[in-house]
Amino acid sequence: MEQFIQDTAFFKITYGLFVLTSEHKGRHNGCIINTVMQITDIPKQIVIAVNKLNFTHDLVADSKVFNLSALTTDTSLDVIKRFGFQSGRDLDKFEGFHDSIKKSKNGLYHLTLNVNAFFSGEVISAVDYGTHMLFAAKVTEASVLSDAPALSYQYYFDNIKPKSAPAKGKATGKRIYVCRICNYVQEADGELPDDYICPLCKHPKADMVLQE
Repeated sequence: MEQFIQDTAFFKITYGLFVLTSEHKGRHNGCIINTVMQITDIPKQIVIAVNKLNFTHDLVADSKVFNLSALTTDTSLDVIKRFGFQSGRDLDKFEGFHDSIKKSKNGLYHLTLNVNAFFSGEVISAVDYGTHMLFAAKVTEASVLSDAPALSYQYYFDNIKPKSAPAKGKATGKRIYVCRICNYVQEADGELPDDYICPLCKHPKADMVLQE
């Protein structure tokens, strides 16, 4: 029997949105991740999945420590853009943002606004899964910061993500692809290459929708 995998089915799995932060050799950075799971209760241990294209992945891999800030439904698109749609290799994501962050006991930043909890982790193992690295970690600190409801991936799609993207260059005769995750617009003369990666959210070609 032929099997068919509809990739949008995976959007129905419940995900939260978190800001992952780390530091190595004086470089602080943060990025948005959506895969966090508690794996044991005694001791408290969690696992996170991080796209290997993200600069924060490199910092976690080198330093073996990180913080997680659990975002809430009052998170603005500006916060998502700051930590999800630009690279810390090119700029300081914390510049002009210091009123909304503080350092935990491990010396790393975590967010203080639009966050209902934060966690500090020490990596105990890492497994490479191609595009992503799976880090298992011991939790060294955890605090509830508010009672605001957690921001789910579905809530982001329904209420925060822009509903449409400008089809710039549509009159040029080029094909226009829009990322269904972040609404990035990509012009192309033909098909996107199979190894195409959205430069903003790091999602693959499968998430680029051709505008008819």
